[in-house]
Amino acid sequence: MTLTGIGVTVRQAGPDDAVGGVLPRWVALPESVEEIAALLRACAEQDLAVVPVGGGTKLHWGAPPERCDVLLDMCCMNAVLEHAAGDLVVRVQAGATMDALAAELAGKGQELALDVPSGAGSTVGGTLAAGLPGPRAFRFGTARDLLIGITVVLADGTVARSGGKVVKNVAGYDLGKLFAGSYGSLGVIAEAVFRLHPLPAERRWVVAEPALDEVPAIALALAASQAEPSAVEVDRPDPDGPLVLAALVEGTAAEARARALRDVVGGGEVIGQPPSWWGRVPSGEVLAEVRFPPTATGAVLDAAAGAGTALRGSPVAGRLLLATDGQLAVSALRKTVEDAGGRVVVLATPDSGVDRWGQISGLALMRRVKERFDPGRRMSPGRFVGGI
Repeated sequence: MTLTGIGVTVRQAGPDDAVGGVLPRWVALPESVEEIAALLRACAEQDLAVVPVGGGTKLHWGAPPERCDVLLDMCCMNAVLEHAAGDLVVRVQAGATMDALAAELAGKGQELALDVPSGAGSTVGGTLAAGLPGPRAFRFGTARDLLIGITVVLADGTVARSGGKVVKNVAGYDLGKLFAGSYGSLGVIAEAVFRLHPLPAERRWVVAEPALDEVPAIALALAASQAEPSAVEVDRPDPDGPLVLAALVEGTAAEARARALRDVVGGGEVIGQPPSWWGRVPSGEVLAEVRFPPTATGAVLDAAAGAGTALRGSPVAGRLLLATDGQLAVSALRKTVEDAGGRVVVLATPDSGVDRWGQISGLALMRRVKERFDPGRRMSPGRFVGGI
């Protein structure tokens, strides 16, 4: 088997290229959509399994792949292709880092209203593929909500586009919705088109330390407040320590609106910079995401607090991240959360026996989509829900 002669730079893989402990044979570094297509056609002919990677910040998330012959590194596809500032639209290659994109857009007074929660090096494609929302998803939506067009390359090398800048569609499918959060299991995200927002004139955070049992009522009041916070986050790095709540206000009269929110949270401080933990993933070998209806905030916070983990997330958007270097009683936590109408996904763990996904409605449909897009099971096989 060989990947030479297809016009794509390929090198031998090393220990740092492992995906969940599975070491690929090669690392491919395409520089265009056409090169991705040529690479995947060659992999299809030789039945080689492919795992796409961006900045590598989330390669330990999801289950290890059943096999990984080629790690498809998107680092060379890192350009902002088009910024139509007057239309508040940007088209960007998937290997561009979110930090670089933010800097480019800020020069025109605009932003992609996402707070990427995985730190420096996170790429556009990785942000879409992992599907983890940041704090401002409460006001602006997730990456998939801000995505208005996408270019993907399927397992057989077919290039498909949907939404903005459409050239070729895959009939009947919204590719943006399918590929967001798919963990590279359907194909390779090559380019994305996003809807932008003007940079806010001001930003202020209201920071307070309410008691845990006060948070549900505070969150409800903040969500309904006329001050219209863009995000509300809680953080408790020490399971036995205090909980911190921070609410972000953006735009005109941000200072006055933030001060009005102090009455809602029962005091606190108004600051002009985000808390150091804002928008970051809490550290720990085990990382779990809890999603829940905001009406279940009290029950979920109690269950999370009882799990003995660090916790961080949004009580208004119904999302928490739990992190620990020890054991997480996933089954007990999942039962409590599911009884409250939510779900628990274990994003990262060294324990191969953990049920990462729990009960997933629509799994049969997801399997059919996988069969449609990747019948040979060559794209990140086994990484996603139900071993997809």
